[in-house]
Amino acid sequence: MELNDNIVKLCAELKLPTTIEEYHTVATTAAKESWTYVQFLNEILQLESSAKLVRVKTTLTKFAGFPAIKTLEQFDYNFTVGVNSKQIDELASLEFIKRNENIILLGESGVGKTHLAIALAYKAVENRFKVKFTSLADLLATASKAKREKRYDSFLKTIIMPSVLVIDEIGYFNMSKEEANHFFQIISKRYERGSTILTSNLVFSKWTTIFANDKVVTTAILDRVLHHSHIINIQGDSYRLKEKQESGLIDSDIFKTKEDLTQNPNEN
Repeated sequence: MELNDNIVKLCAELKLPTTIEEYHTVATTAAKESWTYVQFLNEILQLESSAKLVRVKTTLTKFAGFPAIKTLEQFDYNFTVGVNSKQIDELASLEFIKRNENIILLGESGVGKTHLAIALAYKAVENRFKVKFTSLADLLATASKAKREKRYDSFLKTIIMPSVLVIDEIGYFNMSKEEANHFFQIISKRYERGSTILTSNLVFSKWTTIFANDKVVTTAILDRVLHHSHIINIQGDSYRLKEKQESGLIDSDIFKTKEDLTQNPNEN
């Protein structure tokens, strides 16, 4: 077997695809520039490591199932009230994941809850954490289907696998008792085992209406969700309405600026 063929064979066995593709080019450069063996090895390993990181990030992003990619850099702090950039920067360190802490984002539709949830989760993906994004409706539909197909225990085992689970749109519909129980089981399984990011358009005092008006279940859910948590209550107008206003499709007088809200907190 020729030397080149043997290198390819060994790289394939060791699962080093980038080395297979790049070693000849790097070796040629090394010969021309009189690199030491250590320089050559460092260069080829750096290429392999960088390529692996890209592959891992691509795989984790696909698994996460984000509806769109949002970043913290894209978030407009000037359009909302209640979002502290220092708090977000602290969360972006991802220490909350290591401590199995939750994040709850509250606010009206369109104020940026989902944006922040995705951005923090995507930050986790970039740091090789396993993440899963789902709407509440999709999550409950999956749970109900698993129950019908008698694989509910398996479903609950998979629900604790992601380091971060994002559950979007809590409060946009009221659950049946069975759905409320599904949600309780999901939260219970993840309690102190993983971080959960929740978004909701309702304050906690109204969560009983979401969970089939069952105060016992609601209390049990909130107890687990809030025990180790960061709460961000976002105020302001809808980003989507803002875009319509900027395009001239709606009257700008219906908007208050962030400064108006700060200076006139009692104004309706």
